[in-house]
Amino acid sequence: MLLVEPKFQSLIAGDCLTREEFIERWNQLPDLKFAELIDGVVYMPSPLSVEHSENDGLVSTWLGSYAAETPGCTIGLNATWYMLDDAPQPDVHLRIARDGESSWIEEGFFHGAPEFVAETCKTSTSYDLHQKKDLYAAAGVKEYLAVLVKEREVRWHRLVGDNYQLLPCAPDGVIRSVVFPGLWLSVEALFNGDLRGLLQTLDRGLATPEHTEFVERLARKP
Repeated sequence: MLLVEPKFQSLIAGDCLTREEFIERWNQLPDLKFAELIDGVVYMPSPLSVEHSENDGLVSTWLGSYAAETPGCTIGLNATWYMLDDAPQPDVHLRIARDGESSWIEEGFFHGAPEFVAETCKTSTSYDLHQKKDLYAAAGVKEYLAVLVKEREVRWHRLVGDNYQLLPCAPDGVIRSVVFPGLWLSVEALFNGDLRGLLQTLDRGLATPEHTEFVERLARKP
């Protein structure tokens, strides 16, 4: 009896695949750490720069500190999401942990959309601010923080209806979340690599009555 070996199929940037085809091919590449399917197209970013890595570290620490003081919220790094018909892999996400809000866990993967996503982008021409942003809006990601490394700019998008609007930066240089009360970001501290300043600003947000009320509201959820 002639046995036919299954044909190996790699992932190539620009391939047009269904999500099932994308996941099947990825499963044949155990060493692959990062790939995304956005609008049915495969994206495989180039190696990350020092700036990207350091910014991700600052943002993930900032979000992790918020989650630590906000029971019921969890963060994740570089997780593949089953989002609509696609499979993005956001740098960092923050979600309300109880299934049934806007996301859930099934067979080891996140499904739906987290309430908050953060991405580090090399420039404003990155697909993070075009194809991926459109996907996040369509899927219902309520807030999307994009950090533009080259331009040294923060774009914090809030979903209003079906479209994103930018949250304003206050005169004190701080941007404040609407979805997650107390989640405050010092833009200057972020771009200066000042982790202490970043966390000091966050601490001020965590000390507000709005954050206390949010924690109490989460605790009352069944």
